[in-house]
Order: sequence, then C-alpha cells, then structure tokens
Amino acid sequence: MTCCQCEGIEQEFNAVEAKKMLKRFRRRGPDRSTQLLIDGVREALNTVDASGMTLLDVGAGIGAIHHELLTKGVDRAVHLDASSAHLAVAREETERRGHGARVEFLRGDFVDIAHNVAPADVVTLDRVICCYHDMPRLVRLSAEHARQLFGAVYPRGIFWMRAGVVVINLIMRIKRSPFRVFHHDPDEIDAVLRSTGLQRRRVQRRLGWEVVVYERT
Repeated sequence: MTCCQCEGIEQEFNAVEAKKMLKRFRRRGPDRSTQLLIDGVREALNTVDASGMTLLDVGAGIGAIHHELLTKGVDRAVHLDASSAHLAVAREETERRGHGARVEFLRGDFVDIAHNVAPADVVTLDRVICCYHDMPRLVRLSAEHARQLFGAVYPRGIFWMRAGVVVINLIMRIKRSPFRVFHHDPDEIDAVLRSTGLQRRRVQRRLGWEVVVYERT
C-alpha cells in the first residue's frame, strides 16, 4: 500500500466514522453482505471439527466478523487493519464483549507484514480487496495464509459498480483525499484464489457485492 493510501485510510476511516459504524453495528448487527460472509463461514465450519479454529480478518474494521464468529465458529482471532481509529474501536468492543483474551490486534499493510503474520484456519477480507491497488499480491498472500477457508466480499463485475468507483474517486479528488478505491475483475480474483489450491464453495451476489467462500481441498 502506498503511503498516500495509508494516509487516505487514516483520513477516511477516522474516529468519527469508526464510532458511527460501531453504533450502527450495535443497533443493527453486521451489514447484509458481511452477514452473508459470516453465515457462509459458519456453514462451512459446521461440516468439520471446528474446535480450536483460528481466524485472520484482514482489513477487519470495527471487528464485526470476529465479534460474531467468536460467539460461534472460532476460538481465537487476529484483527488486522491499517486504520488506528478502527483498531481502537474494535478493541473497545472486543473488551466489552469479554473476548479480549481471544483476539490479537495488528496494525499495518498486510502485504508488507504478511511474513510476520501466522496462518489461520479461516481468513476473511470484507470489502478490502477494493481498497488495494495490487489485487494479485493481496489475494495470493491472504489465500496462502488460509489453512481451510477463505471468505471475501468485493464489488461485482457490473457496470454500475465500475461507474461507482469512478464517482467515489472523483469525490476523493475533490476532497483532496489520497484515498482511492479499485474495481478488480472477479474472474481474475477467482483465478488467483484457485492458483493457491482453493476451490469455491459458495458464491452469493447482492445488488453490488459478491460474497464468496473458498475451501482448501
């Protein structure tokens, strides 16, 4: 991730935004696409012995995925994000839920620090791939960290999502924010995942998002 993108993440995903997202999460639960990802992972875990399972959530935001999966699904989690504000809010909510001893918090660009991050049984990236310019490296490295399951949410390959990315980046330029979003071809994402030995188990499509779960066979 470029320094400009890191700066943009800090600017866009700031304390005000993080607290707003946490408030909404406490009131309504996970966003619909996030819930579909959680449900897909749980469904897959129900078919195996899930005792002692670990989760690595890359770009974890306020921690919605591990907040939910720690109640039923996995035993321990690593929460990794580039936003200091989101890390702080996620840690606060984790402690409030009594999960503090079960979650490790890391800050940084996963691609840069992947060699220092332990593999996990489950790896998730919820609307993270679209925030990274080098999709092949991010997807390959995160997939290689997944011992059993890999789940992700990213924009569908449809014209209105591509147009939406253009509009968002125009707004960022007007705001003088260095943050950018990226539209990566879902077929290319799938090809990278399959090249690491993963096979697609489940795919669901909403209006603008594709929710996938892969498993290692």
